[in-house]
Amino acid sequence: MDTRMHDPRQSQRPSFRALAEQALTRAAGAPLSCGNRVDLLIDAKANFDAWLEAIASARYKILFGNYIFKNDEVGRGFISALAERARAGVRVCVLHDWMGCFGLRSKFWQPLRDAGGEVRTFNPFDPLSPFGWINRDHRKLLTVDGRIGFVSGVCVSAAWLGDPARGRDPWRDTGVALQGPAIADLERAFADTWATLGEALPSSALADAAKIEPAGDVALRVIATQPSSTGTYRLDQMIAALAHQRLWLTDAYFIGVAPYLSALTNAAHDGVDVRLLVPGASDIPAVAALSRTGYRALLEAGIRIYEWKGSMLHAKTAVADGRWARVGSTNLNIASWMGNCEIDIAIENEGVARQLAAQYERDLENATEIVLSPRRRARPAT
Repeated sequence: MDTRMHDPRQSQRPSFRALAEQALTRAAGAPLSCGNRVDLLIDAKANFDAWLEAIASARYKILFGNYIFKNDEVGRGFISALAERARAGVRVCVLHDWMGCFGLRSKFWQPLRDAGGEVRTFNPFDPLSPFGWINRDHRKLLTVDGRIGFVSGVCVSAAWLGDPARGRDPWRDTGVALQGPAIADLERAFADTWATLGEALPSSALADAAKIEPAGDVALRVIATQPSSTGTYRLDQMIAALAHQRLWLTDAYFIGVAPYLSALTNAAHDGVDVRLLVPGASDIPAVAALSRTGYRALLEAGIRIYEWKGSMLHAKTAVADGRWARVGSTNLNIASWMGNCEIDIAIENEGVARQLAAQYERDLENATEIVLSPRRRARPAT
């Protein structure tokens, strides 16, 4: 007869999958949302066209936050579209970053304000807080009527479209269109930042996830980070630790911090196919130069590095093991991880992950792989 006492807690222990789910939720600071539809939008034209179509269909509210609005044909086109909806009685709220829109005059926004739209500026310069400029709102987020939302790395600027007349290719960037209960998380992320700059949006004006019908079978997390919240950083670390077969990263301004670099090299040492796609020519050359200083250690660990051959690679994506993917505004550097308001979609769906992996392979066709050259040996003394 077995005389050992039976512990009732044994039968209540969660499965490993449940523990992994709990760990991801805690790391990201974002719960899993099920029943969503996600469509990839590749490059600015696809994103702009989808944004403008959604704006034109708005009946109740438009929440639009973006790091950069430029006073060019693209920027003015969006202001015109937003103003038209505001005149029709749609509540239009636009949030932009002071530094991202540095030099943009107030008259740019006047047609929208005259139509009844609301515009707020995140973290304008304050001489009493000279270092306050460090924290930026780097998000690229749009929601319409609690029905459809968009997250990407794309800013409201014609630069993303390139200039064929001058031989400039479009920038390479990635976004997603989202439908389903997670729209409520997107709206809440916008509303939380909006409330720090003035009167809050009434809770009755925001979507309720419980009342949004499922639109698909995609499970995802909306990771809306604030300065020092580090949700995406913690999740990126965990995914690097959990990746079993591959981890493919695309980043515009890669400057890895030591703990993350360690996570990547450890994964590579463990046989994971770790790849990093970065710009060959950057709009911020100093960042590209700094990024290159870390190449050798990564290459020696077995990580494969590719440089984009087009005008600018601005996407921020990750795909792991064909099951998990991330798309959004967060770059793999300390400013994005810990200093800014960012927003990303972490997707747990094999179909979306396969699409993003296929896009990654297409991108590598327009990239140059960086390989190690032998170290120079010192000449013997004579």
